[in-house]
Amino acid sequence: MELTPEMIEQLKADLKTAKTYQDLMGDNGAIKKIIKATLEGMLDAELTEHLGYEKYSPTGRNTGNSRNGKTHKTLKNDNGEIELTVPRDRNSTFDPVVVKKYERTLGPIEDKIISMYAKGMTTRDIQSHVQEFYGLDVSASLVSQITDKIIDLAKEWHNRPLEKVYPIVFFDAIHYKVTSEGKVTNKAAYTCLALDITGRKDLLGLWVSEAEGSNFWLSVLTELKNRGVQDILIACIDGLKGFPEAINTVFPGTEIQLCIIHLIRNTLRYIASKDQKSFMKQLRQVYSAPTEEAALIALDRLEENWAKKYSLSIRTWRQNWAHASTFFKYPDEIRKIIYTTNAVETVHRQFRKVTKQRSIFPNSLPAFGWMMH
Repeated sequence: MELTPEMIEQLKADLKTAKTYQDLMGDNGAIKKIIKATLEGMLDAELTEHLGYEKYSPTGRNTGNSRNGKTHKTLKNDNGEIELTVPRDRNSTFDPVVVKKYERTLGPIEDKIISMYAKGMTTRDIQSHVQEFYGLDVSASLVSQITDKIIDLAKEWHNRPLEKVYPIVFFDAIHYKVTSEGKVTNKAAYTCLALDITGRKDLLGLWVSEAEGSNFWLSVLTELKNRGVQDILIACIDGLKGFPEAINTVFPGTEIQLCIIHLIRNTLRYIASKDQKSFMKQLRQVYSAPTEEAALIALDRLEENWAKKYSLSIRTWRQNWAHASTFFKYPDEIRKIIYTTNAVETVHRQFRKVTKQRSIFPNSLPAFGWMMH
């Protein structure tokens, strides 16, 4: 079963509007629809592997076997029942691997699907994993067909239209080692995590490229605009040079908030350990001040006490003040959200949990695995 654009749009709509457990895992829940669509896509891929040719391909003429409609099957899992349509062949020789002929129960679906492409596993790794844990023999070409179908679904998600306005968007990158043309290189996965106008988190996308840089961020921002984003009210970023200018090139009215935690870390790099406690006590009065005016007074006091010894640390705050002080314009509820990029770093910690067993990836496709996971 191919995932049509209409089906993908419906799945995205179901996920976006899901508010309760029943919306997600009920009889007509979004998760069950995704499981059903993915399993049926995998079964179609298996039949293609079995027959040796794609659907409607002239290669299949006079081969002695062909597709012969579908049958209905009910599978049970921990969350109830899933109705599947299973493809048949005319000679009745097709024996599915993912969902066997007489199988009526489905184990933890995450392992059966995600283990085939997550964690940057190679084709041989996947074959070995499936054989070891499920006792299933699958060919390399079948593994490729199955993972391709899942990755196609992730790509459809990645290119979906976006909202016109996002109040807050967090931008950050996570780094991995990837094998490319026989060499191990560092790659950056660029992450955009937004809060929409209802206050819900929305992962806008992931982009994999070379080491993090403002030029690539500019292309990411341009893509967001092409996908429908007209305005971002506040962009929360780390201290990457040239990043604020890249944002305002695409979204001129966007306010920039530098991550205060990153600024503090950069500041402490130049402070002797014996002075850090005293210095931080005064620095805390700067970023925890009730108003920007009070913060500037505290910064002046900090400079008077420490400028002779740590002028570089003070200069870091002075040079970045225009973008570091944005959060003072807002009430405490908003300040707590935007003064740090912890929201997107929490997402990156989840990525690390999924990928921690592999230090080097065979290609850049794990980014799409993370999105689906």
